[in-house]
Amino acid sequence: MTETSRLTAVRASYDAVAVDYARLLGTGLAARPLDRALLAAFAEYVRGGSGGGGRAVADLGCGPGRVTAHLDALGVRAFGVDLSPAMVAVARRSHPGLRFEVGSMTALDVADGVLGGVLAWYSTVHTPPGELPALFSEFARVLAPGGHALVAFKAGDERRRLHHAYGHPVDLDVYLTPPEQVAALLAGAGLAEVARLVREPEGDERSARGFLLARKT
Repeated sequence: MTETSRLTAVRASYDAVAVDYARLLGTGLAARPLDRALLAAFAEYVRGGSGGGGRAVADLGCGPGRVTAHLDALGVRAFGVDLSPAMVAVARRSHPGLRFEVGSMTALDVADGVLGGVLAWYSTVHTPPGELPALFSEFARVLAPGGHALVAFKAGDERRRLHHAYGHPVDLDVYLTPPEQVAALLAGAGLAEVARLVREPEGDERSARGFLLARKT
């Protein structure tokens, strides 16, 4: 599969920021009670659902592995996938007992219908809205029937250009997406909405945060 220039730019940007990203965001969940509650609910659905049980969960765009480790602590058999080799290296050093792989969530090296859950924790924000249908179809492909997907995203309707982040120059587009659009695109991929939540920005966040929990029908 030929890689797009967008994916190349995303990889290079996150390779550049990996160490400082992990340092600056490492304890971010501690100050986000709603985020933790949603992850706990997702973990419970995955552990008890018809598509879950002992099935693995993929944390797609896992970065330094902090959310993968959080899921593991919640009793979920989680592994991480990230486009950035530098991020995966940080994740492996930080969480040596967990599995992390370099890969693209647009073309996962995972068999059809084997996962109990898919998590995309703000990892779709660099994907243009026109490419989300194919991405969500890939999520649906790897999920077992009854499996769950949780997508966290920046809520809104605009594109922002990012030239500097975490103390480094980057080359990134950041897309804010309306929750109703995310829900419709998930449904179009065969992932039926279970719940949605939008919360106001907290701390240094500049936009509202959206969360969609969906189930493979």
